[in-house]
Amino acid sequence: MSGPMNAFGNDWPILTILTFLPAAGAVLLVAARWMAGAKDNPGLDRGARWLALAITLVTLAVSLVALGRFDASNPAFQLIERHAWIAGIEYHLGVDTLSLALIILTTALTPLCILASWHVDRQVSAYMALFLLLETMMIGVFCALDIVLFYVFFEGGLIPMFILIGVWGGANRVYAAFKFFLYTLLGSILMLVAIVWMATTAKTTSIPELMRFGFDPAVQTWLWLAFFASFAVKMPMWPVHTWLPDAHVEAPTAGSVVLAAILLKMGGYGFLRFSLPMFPDASAAFTPMVFALSVVAIVYASLVAFRQTDIKKLIAYSSVAHMGLVTLGIFAGNEEGIQGAIFLMISHGVVSGALFLCVGVIYDRMHTREIAFYGGLVNRMPVYAAIFLLFTMANVGLPGTSGFPGEILTMVGAFKVNAWAAAGATTGVILSAVYALTLYRKVALGPLENPKLAEIKDLDAREWVIFVPLVVATLALGFASTLATDFTRPAADQIVQAYQAAIAPVSAAK
Repeated sequence: MSGPMNAFGNDWPILTILTFLPAAGAVLLVAARWMAGAKDNPGLDRGARWLALAITLVTLAVSLVALGRFDASNPAFQLIERHAWIAGIEYHLGVDTLSLALIILTTALTPLCILASWHVDRQVSAYMALFLLLETMMIGVFCALDIVLFYVFFEGGLIPMFILIGVWGGANRVYAAFKFFLYTLLGSILMLVAIVWMATTAKTTSIPELMRFGFDPAVQTWLWLAFFASFAVKMPMWPVHTWLPDAHVEAPTAGSVVLAAILLKMGGYGFLRFSLPMFPDASAAFTPMVFALSVVAIVYASLVAFRQTDIKKLIAYSSVAHMGLVTLGIFAGNEEGIQGAIFLMISHGVVSGALFLCVGVIYDRMHTREIAFYGGLVNRMPVYAAIFLLFTMANVGLPGTSGFPGEILTMVGAFKVNAWAAAGATTGVILSAVYALTLYRKVALGPLENPKLAEIKDLDAREWVIFVPLVVATLALGFASTLATDFTRPAADQIVQAYQAAIAPVSAAK
């Protein structure tokens, strides 16, 4: 698999620039803080905010340049950069339509996270530096075409998120940070063992070459389980999801946005990049198990969400349910399922990120996320209430919003494989409407009875800047879903064709 080697020109390493530009910004922030030496410096804090925002906007611009240089009709990896690194491991970067779509999602959301963090007034330089470092790790995951390099980025993202939760989180931040770190790290240890075995057996760490290698079906089972242990925790799938609600509740607002919108998608990306292409026989064998876990996740998480009293925790359980739909679509292994799963990952990134930002707006004003505290916000915050309603409807999957096409495609794909699994998944649509609309009714509608809400203010200019692009993206993906599906189709078709061709002999034997 090969493609264009260049982006800005014949010798510009655009993916390296895209990946490490945020990290360079983080180094600048740390260096400026170190040279200033002062503990409290309002001018330095203000400069850190603007520098971080500028770096993320430039990174977004670079990703759009890469998009402009990318041939979307070509399913091959493009913009390749490949250099010898250490011990046979290569510094190997490249993107296809799947990875580039997730990179654009990452670079588009990160500036909004910086804007949402504008009120942070404690160790601002360190906070912004960690966010920029986290962006480098997230982009690196989607660019890496060497499996060891992928693992470095995949695990490297744990460190800045662990610190962000542990230092800038809520009252139980240390517990939530360690739970997040240990769950995700322990799952990945098995994946590391599998990577070492694969590299030793195949004599390569190149992801495209490993996709073509053809591992022994008997060994695929163990390799698949090792990778599943990591990706299932990252998604997260039931029953290894319990770290997510705690992490969301304690994380700062922007941390919750990144966690839900990007970090969870690494699990789905891993299934699409590794599990199906490299271990097709094992993927087919374990599909009934994945379907069962996905349906349980959809129903269980929806029921638990309905009983939550904390808005953030409710949205966190909603994410677990939506990721159940994603795994259902991925392991359907057909065009509808995989296209639906990819679309749903993109849509969920926008919508869940927006919902956590909505929570952040009222938390910044009232310093509580308890549902019972609110009510009647439409009377004092009509613009906020309208925006919150749009994202609530998108989360439910209302036609015309980005939530609808992905849900329909994944359920159609699942129905072609297992009608009972699809039927179980449809209950999640009903249950999501129950908990989401109940939340909206309690928070936004009814009389304004709490006297503490009498002077609450509607969205300010900074918050308008944050929400307008998310509103546009939600409606654009809802009314013109082919914008995404046409772009991701080459990568999705290649995954489907390779997977179906690999399992065809086994299916014929049955």
